Amino acid sequence: MKKKIKLSIIALFTLALVFNSGCEDLLEPAVENHKVDEDLKDMPAWALGLLGHAYIGNPVGSWSFNDVATDDAVSNFPGNPYRLMSTGAWSASYNPVDRWQYLRASWQYLNQFLVIADEITWAADPVVAEMFRERFKGDAYGMRALYMYHLLLHHAGPSKVDGQMLGIPILTEPEDLYNSEFNLPRNTFQECLDLLFADVDSAINMLPDEFGNVDDVEDVPQKYRDLGVTSGQFTRVYGDNVKNRMSAQIARAVRAQAALLAASPAYAEGSDLTWEDAANYMGEVLVNGLGSNPVAEIDPKGNEWYADNAAIQNLDAGENPKEILWRGNKESNANLEQENYPPTLFGNGRVNPTQNLVDAFPMANGYPVSHASSGYDPANPYAGRDPRLAKYIVLNGSTSGPQNTVINTAADAPNNNGLNKTETSTRTGYYMRKLLNQSVNANPNSVTPGNRYKAFIRYTEIFLGYAEAANEAWGPLATGTHGFSAYDVIKGIRQRAGIDAADPYLESVKGDQNLMRELIRNERRLELCFEGFRFWDIRRWKEDLTETAQGVRITGGAHSVIDVEERAYSDHMYYGPIPFGEVNKFSELIQNKGW
Repeated sequence: MKKKIKLSIIALFTLALVFNSGCEDLLEPAVENHKVDEDLKDMPAWALGLLGHAYIGNPVGSWSFNDVATDDAVSNFPGNPYRLMSTGAWSASYNPVDRWQYLRASWQYLNQFLVIADEITWAADPVVAEMFRERFKGDAYGMRALYMYHLLLHHAGPSKVDGQMLGIPILTEPEDLYNSEFNLPRNTFQECLDLLFADVDSAINMLPDEFGNVDDVEDVPQKYRDLGVTSGQFTRVYGDNVKNRMSAQIARAVRAQAALLAASPAYAEGSDLTWEDAANYMGEVLVNGLGSNPVAEIDPKGNEWYADNAAIQNLDAGENPKEILWRGNKESNANLEQENYPPTLFGNGRVNPTQNLVDAFPMANGYPVSHASSGYDPANPYAGRDPRLAKYIVLNGSTSGPQNTVINTAADAPNNNGLNKTETSTRTGYYMRKLLNQSVNANPNSVTPGNRYKAFIRYTEIFLGYAEAANEAWGPLATGTHGFSAYDVIKGIRQRAGIDAADPYLESVKGDQNLMRELIRNERRLELCFEGFRFWDIRRWKEDLTETAQGVRITGGAHSVIDVEERAYSDHMYYGPIPFGEVNKFSELIQNKGW
């Protein structure tokens, strides 16, 4: 069967080849500009367009701020899709977190690539050609596993017919408009996981742990030295120019993310994966990436990976700081600041952290603000707090922007930074600080951009995933297979944050699995805030979806908590829907329960 591949899909990779200037007779019909399998065997650049499409559609490649759909944030923009979603508009027809068609369409290109990859002449040197073949196929398998994870995250759920946990219809061959059967049932959640794990195994077998130039044959990984690969050959295929493409280490992290999801309360009945499995997969990523004692290697600046403008500017292409396992390309712009700075800094103040999130930050001594030993003063609520609070959130009296401007968020503030002053003012008494580059001048008349990149996977996420799974599997103090415990991880994360080194609260809960669970979940909430995790975490944990988003009204220096936005979720919304249009078209496609 010959499968046509439209030029429009791979134009980014081939425009220079297909556009000619001037002389073509516009009245003559052009030869149909399609390529089939036989054509691509001698056109590797075209074939790579199929694989390249996986990166164009990378599901972790853009900022989402779905925190607005949780108890961590609201938006001051009435049309924000997450605001609409969380206040009652979420349906199978209106789904801001829908990834069904987008990711499955990109999945098609990966399948097309895998069908033809073995038939393409990738290089004249047969050793190099074989390495290219393995690299490209491993890349495709790893990206397909990533796509599967995100499709399950967004759309897996219990069937409305019998409650069985379902995933997506599994396709490992390309579809064809004329010969394929499109009316397919969804495979089980477990079957989808089985394919994801098989794809990860293929990626690990075909890819090195990391990419980079090597100058000496002794630096070539043993697997390739056994094949007689020279340093020059290795560098040609796996050198600096492909850093931050899918690697064996990234594939391991995707597997660990999927295992954590599968072991979680919302999905555990549909999977044979356990908390112990999830802990071991997370531990493997940490040990493989950071060494045999990974807790000692926690990046001391890892909780501010976005903040140092000069350090980001000086990163070499593809280079990763210690905190970052996988990232996007560097950019220089003022986009996030223009959207989220307070109004007097020429921002729209869009994402407003809630009082709920502010209250989740402990005191610097480690105690929750609600604890009798915390020393929390409601009349002076930001004094003596966990340093992360001021790093991540603009509080009343905080400074922000390149001139360290004092921001007054009070209801009686003299400018538009104050509570509900104008459409770009905060609705909660707080502005987002995390992720913003404070060197940026967002003034439209004299913009000074800043340097940034999107973090795809951070080691802090993996550490916290390990702590969660290890605590559930073995309790707070047991070290498990990899020699470190949930307690060890949380102690390391909190010490980096600036919590008192004695950390009496951690010491008081380290013998209680339930209290440690609460602490681990809270640390995850703080460390990963505004990075798109909370929306998924409260669902996989089956925690309360309907907690009202709160803020603070400050008048005359007095603080009072206010309700800002109610949440309109039902229990079936622990899982997302299959698009209404798809279940309407295909009778075999069963919707999730409640939708």
